[in-house]
Amino acid sequence: MPNEFNQQIIDEFRANEGRVGGMFEGAPLVLLTTTGAKSGKQTTTPVMYLEDGDRYVIIASNAGADNHPAWYHNLRATPEATAEVGTEKFGVSAVFVDDEERDRLYARMVAQAPGFAEYEAKTTRRIPVVALRKTAA
Repeated sequence: MPNEFNQQIIDEFRANEGRVGGMFEGAPLVLLTTTGAKSGKQTTTPVMYLEDGDRYVIIASNAGADNHPAWYHNLRATPEATAEVGTEKFGVSAVFVDDEERDRLYARMVAQAPGFAEYEAKTTRRIPVVALRKTAA
């Protein structure tokens, strides 16, 4: 079950064709529905994304916490998920990005949303970068 803050964003996103206000106003958001690594339950999380060709790139920043977000562990266990962007809903498969490509994509996200530089400074962990590719319906 998403926390109350995330649930408000999810509800607003779905009611307004993918647009939300507040701190995420104008930010590109994807609603990512993953299968729980332990519970097996479906969980939806709003995540900022960056477009990279035909991929949606998401950052497992967890706002700079010292642990990965739950959705990251869920994708590690089951890379297939569902994404909602705007009014479109589609299947995705997660690819975990490393090395120079990870650094390039993280830098692009920082350019788009400077808060990601703060998240990186707050933690000693290397924040993972995940690319989502649409799967055939």
